[in-house]
Amino acid sequence: MKIFSAKQIAKIDAYTIEHEPIMSIDLMERAASKIFKWIVSHFPAPQNCKIFVGPGNNGGDGLALARMLAVKNYAVEVHVLRITDKLSTDAAKNLERLNGLNTLDLYEMSSIESMPWLFKDDIVVDAIFGSGLSRPLEGLVLDVVKAMNASEANVIAIDIPSGLMTEDNSENSGRGIVRADYTLSFQFPKLAFLFPENAQYIGEWEVLSIGLHPEIISSETTPYRMLSKEFVKSLLMPRKKFDHKGTYGHGLLISGSYGKMGAAILASRASLRSGIGLLTTHIPRLGYQILQTAVPEAMVSIDRSDIIFTEYPDLSQFKAIAIGPGIDKKQNSFRAMIDLLKEVKVPMVIDADAINIIGEHPELKKELPLGSIFTPHVKEFERLVGKSDDSYTRNCMQREFAKNNEISLVLKGAYTAICCPEGSCYFNPKGNPGMATAGSGDVLTGIILSLLSQGYPSHVAAIIGVYLHGLAGDLASVDFGVEALTASDIVDYLPKAWLYLKK
Repeated sequence: MKIFSAKQIAKIDAYTIEHEPIMSIDLMERAASKIFKWIVSHFPAPQNCKIFVGPGNNGGDGLALARMLAVKNYAVEVHVLRITDKLSTDAAKNLERLNGLNTLDLYEMSSIESMPWLFKDDIVVDAIFGSGLSRPLEGLVLDVVKAMNASEANVIAIDIPSGLMTEDNSENSGRGIVRADYTLSFQFPKLAFLFPENAQYIGEWEVLSIGLHPEIISSETTPYRMLSKEFVKSLLMPRKKFDHKGTYGHGLLISGSYGKMGAAILASRASLRSGIGLLTTHIPRLGYQILQTAVPEAMVSIDRSDIIFTEYPDLSQFKAIAIGPGIDKKQNSFRAMIDLLKEVKVPMVIDADAINIIGEHPELKKELPLGSIFTPHVKEFERLVGKSDDSYTRNCMQREFAKNNEISLVLKGAYTAICCPEGSCYFNPKGNPGMATAGSGDVLTGIILSLLSQGYPSHVAAIIGVYLHGLAGDLASVDFGVEALTASDIVDYLPKAWLYLKK
């Protein structure tokens, strides 16, 4: 699913109106009917519904919705905010349609003194401003938003919470943004929905298709996409009957140190559960019995050091290399990593302590092999790329770093973002809060190493790996819940995730 800017959404609306063809007022009716059906299905017993309407087409959606709810015997109050003398053409038409109805109450608001009481059981619909907003709220609208946020009513935002910008909210004021319980977005998610600081405004969000023209959706370019099962499935390479373990590659995992051998175990198990032909795990000498016992399918390369990474085996046999989970940042490990980067010729997955080492020694970036993949969480990202005050700016920095260094950069979290060397950015809808647990990132490293070793292009390996990782976590959470979920559960549910993905 593509994610478009506010300007592009307006362009797609206009194209649909011209080429479907459909009258703009009828497209508004279609959109309002989708909201109406959602409300009726989620709040089936008619109840008090207070709709706050702005002067633009978002307000027009709210006015059309009011008419539909009134016919369905909801007790509807419409409050038109008079912040300008003019309504959009279609909003004005829908207001006219309400004038003949005696089954709803219509009010005009010119000051906050006209604000109605909002009760806990009310449905409050935010139809003040849509995706075209470009500056923070002020005046009457700001006062109304504050009153809505102070209530305990069920707040539903049409398309986007009023006050929230579609993309960049770095200069916005949080006090002037509706805190919706539900946001019903037309046709596409908004980029702002995917950033953590905006969750408090969006609540639960859902995309409602309103039949915008597929031709313009297909042709309009955007760097942003939301991953889907169908898209990820289309990237999978088929397995043939006469393939053998050599067909699926030999990967090297450099992982573990004294007290952190669990990272090597988790990453190794995840790699082997993701289709790799052969896996060699390089570990400190004292981890030998641990790994051989816990992961008998992995071959083991033993470091001369008892406790840390200080060297690596002959690299000629490996299709891909992963380094970082649990290796620590000791001086000898840093030196070994410098030597490794100078010699390696295959794509690498760089995670955890390996990211921190490069963050402390940025000159190492010029040694990275083409097609490498970084998998930081936010704090590791800041050490590697730099700090930012908001997620939109961070995403811009992420895309720029991936482009400039010709690598893929996976920023882990809710809606994990995968930025690719050509500038595209994919967001992953899979995953849950239970995956915020020790070792979860080690599992992802193992999965991506496996896919790289099998010959998937780097950005494809990152996309499939991130989606599969989140999917396994979601499947595990169904049985264990989010509080009890562990990284080992994610590994154990990888087989189910693969089966689900390939259905």
